[in-house]
Formats: sequence, structure tokens, C-alpha cells
Amino acid sequence: MALALGIDIGGTGIKGALVDLDAGELASERVKLPTPDGGEPEAIITSVRQLADELSDLSGTALDDVAHIGVCFPAVVLRGRTMSAANVSERWIGLDADTAFSEALGRDIHFVNDADAAGYAEAVFGAARGQRGLVLMTTLGTGIGSALIYNGVLVPNSELGHLELDGRDAETGAANSAREREGLSFADWATRLTRYYGYLERLFSPDLFVIGGGISKQHEEFVPLIDVRTPIVPAALRNNAGIIGAAALATEHQR
Repeated sequence: MALALGIDIGGTGIKGALVDLDAGELASERVKLPTPDGGEPEAIITSVRQLADELSDLSGTALDDVAHIGVCFPAVVLRGRTMSAANVSERWIGLDADTAFSEALGRDIHFVNDADAAGYAEAVFGAARGQRGLVLMTTLGTGIGSALIYNGVLVPNSELGHLELDGRDAETGAANSAREREGLSFADWATRLTRYYGYLERLFSPDLFVIGGGISKQHEEFVPLIDVRTPIVPAALRNNAGIIGAAALATEHQR
């Protein structure tokens, strides 16, 4: 069994687990800690070290015995640096996260965008496994994260929730947070999603859309109402996609 450690940092929680990269599934219990208030780099790095130690104790597997470690985070990541910050401190902007987390964990890690990690996991192990051509995954949550995968190769940092639609960021009106904030029915929300995915379709001509995020558990309520040409499927790996994708990308990075 090829084991790697995946850690998924979010605005409210940090979760991680050992991942069986042969099967594309968790190989240990999942440990979750709250994201420290304010989302400051030092506090989050300390929490990640605590999570790794707890996971090592629970699984009986030392960090040194894990082949690779991947960490994903809600930011544009360029060569290991975080170039944006969503729901965390602005002090992340420009931070050499790769080095900071490597020093805290005592070994090399690979740092990636969270939507990219989730999308890659779905392409390799989940809803888009075996799909040729262009897969476009979106995560519908507080904002809209995105991942582009072409014939199994990730095109990183697409940030398609920030495309301008009707004079504003598309995620402002189409994210799940907009549905909740405005009290939209699933049918009314699907009308907005049709406009958004239709726009993506015109720009990219994808072969498959994958919809993730927590709301994808209720995909029967809205996915059939999205009227576009491209097939749309819900994500298969749910809340474990970031963990699995971060671990898989760390392994791929070392090849």
C-alpha cells in the first residue's frame, strides 16, 4: 500500500488523514481541528503540526514513514507561495507556505490550492475517473472554487468563481452562500447556475462538469435543473476530496 498524508485547510476547519494512493481512499481515521480564529499563519501552522501528531498517534504511523505529505489551502498557490487569502488572514498573501509547513513538519511537503486538490482527486479516483478531454470541477460553497483537468493533467489556479458575470464576480450570485443568504429555492438557484455553467461552457467547451462542495450531497434537488449541453455529475469523494487530492498531488510532484 502506497501511503501519503493529506491535509485540507479550510476557513472553519482543518482535516487530515493517511491516504491509500492505490485505492484512492482514506487509510486512517480522519482527524479534524477548528481553524484558529483570525486564520493567522503561525496559528494555522501550529494546528497542522498538532493534527499531524494526533494522526500519527492514532494510526501508529510516524511522519517519517509516510511517503509524501500534501497540504491544500483556499488560495492561489504559485511555486509554494500563497498569493491570495480567502476567509483567513491577509498575512498569507505572498507567504512561502511550502517552506513554513516543511519546517514545522520536519520534512518536505507539497502545497496546493484546495479546489485543485479536490478536482484532481475526482479526476483520478472519483466522479471523473477515466474521463478524457477537459473536466471542469466547481465547488459550490461560500464562494466557487474551480479545477481544470485535461486528460488527467491539472491546470492550476483557475479561479473561475471570479469570472465577471453581470458586472460582478460570478460567485457573488451563484455560490451556495448566495442561495442561503437570499433564501432562494433550488429552482431559482438552478436558473442562476444555468447562466453560470452556460458561460463556462461557451468559454471552455468542457467534456464534463463535476459539482462538489457540501451542497453536492443534495444534488438531486438542483443538478437536474441546470440546463446546459455538457454532462454534469456530482462529486463522488465529498469532504475527503481535498485530503485525497493533496496527498495524490504531493506524490505526483515527487515523480
